[in-house]
Amino acid sequence: MALVAVVLSLCVAALGALGLLAPQRLVRIVRSFETPVGLYATAAVRLVFGAALVFAASGSRAPLTIWILGMVIFIAGLILPVVGLERLRRLMDWWLARGPVFARVWGAVALVFGLLLAYAVAP
Repeated sequence: MALVAVVLSLCVAALGALGLLAPQRLVRIVRSFETPVGLYATAAVRLVFGAALVFAASGSRAPLTIWILGMVIFIAGLILPVVGLERLRRLMDWWLARGPVFARVWGAVALVFGLLLAYAVAP
């Protein structure tokens, strides 16, 4: 499970890098998931990522922190379909209204978060 957690953490980092360097490209990718199937696919990825972190936590460099993050991500995956597509669209519209600097800052945060997470769970 540690390998799955590392791969998904690096995916978070890659999306963060994309948001930092080309925020409009990231927006196009995110918008492509604004469908019922995309919503459930995103929820499934969160469930897998959260479970992978929970199972990899005991062998990680920060077991309690990784376990907590895994649980938060897993619960977010459970809640996502309940939140619904319309609320997610409104959230995306709000996020986009903040401008490219806002997107780049969050891209940088995601890049650093993904890399730190990959480092923490790497065997």
